[in-house]
Amino acid sequence: MKKVRYLVILGVLLIDYLVKLLVRCTMYCGQTIPVIDGIFSITYVQNRGAAFSLFTGRGPMIMTVTFVALCLAAWYMERHKNDHWTLLLSLELIISGGVGNLLDRAVNGFVTDMFDIHFFPVFNIADIAICTGCGFLILYMFFFDKPDENT
Repeated sequence: MKKVRYLVILGVLLIDYLVKLLVRCTMYCGQTIPVIDGIFSITYVQNRGAAFSLFTGRGPMIMTVTFVALCLAAWYMERHKNDHWTLLLSLELIISGGVGNLLDRAVNGFVTDMFDIHFFPVFNIADIAICTGCGFLILYMFFFDKPDENT
């Protein structure tokens, strides 16, 4: 898993980029394509805020906080590259999702969202990676994190 970590990050980034590009090139903003009527659609949304459109209009602040958090996560991943695979996978997914949304925001001025479960805010592949990474991090903390015997 040690050598594959950057391939995982690159793979998630590539999939996220291609899906966002496909949506931007084939749909107009606000367009919805029903997939499962009344439950799930592909809807092109330009999110100019953070999660759930919080902090809209605060792009530079969001980008700065994201960049610092990603640097810390990458540093932590390198410092703990021999730890349990759930920790490494969680960090790989969080980093890849964070970088995907950061690049989208830096290049376009917004994050491209497209997956619309009608009772939930619209999201994208990077968001899925971040949330899945957080899930693996919780799994790691509850089941695989061993207390330091020196403390």
